[in-house]
Amino acid sequence: MPGGYRQGHHGPGSVMIGTYFRKMTATTQSPPRVSLAEICWSWLGGFLGIAAVAYLNYGWLDATGLLLIIGSFGASAVLIYGAIKSPLAQPRNLLGGHVLSALIGVTAFNLLAPHLWLAAALAVATSIALMHATKTLHPPGGATALIAVIGGPQVTNLGYLYALMPVGAGALIMLAVALLVNNLAPRRRYPEFWW
Repeated sequence: MPGGYRQGHHGPGSVMIGTYFRKMTATTQSPPRVSLAEICWSWLGGFLGIAAVAYLNYGWLDATGLLLIIGSFGASAVLIYGAIKSPLAQPRNLLGGHVLSALIGVTAFNLLAPHLWLAAALAVATSIALMHATKTLHPPGGATALIAVIGGPQVTNLGYLYALMPVGAGALIMLAVALLVNNLAPRRRYPEFWW
């Protein structure tokens, strides 16, 4: 047979493609639903954490041009109030991931501002790599880096201050709420580790 393959046998390329697509099949079932108590504690933490940064932002900082709340904090709230045992939800990851990603995002914007598509992609990809390297992986950090690039003048005019405020200060406030609320529940403990 041409190519050395008999009829009914597949070449190495088709085996690789089959293996590739088999990787996309699930190997386990989804975890069970959490208890109603867990849902309520997660809701309370999410409400109070976002309320704290939003109240300070709109009640105190609105006229100053500074920010204390950004969209990626919504995703952080899901982790630090709803998935508190996840390694991605721990204080090191919350603070380190956000601040590192903010610095990377501002740098990418400063270097590549005329090419926002490139600055955005570089900011997120570099944030992922450096969060891995520093053991601070926090998925909302990718959004924090992206916001530094595409957030418009209110964000980009902050320059490196963006990493301190809203990012660092807002994350610290949300962490304080997580420490208070998550440890009120008898069966919850936060954090699993600090550093």
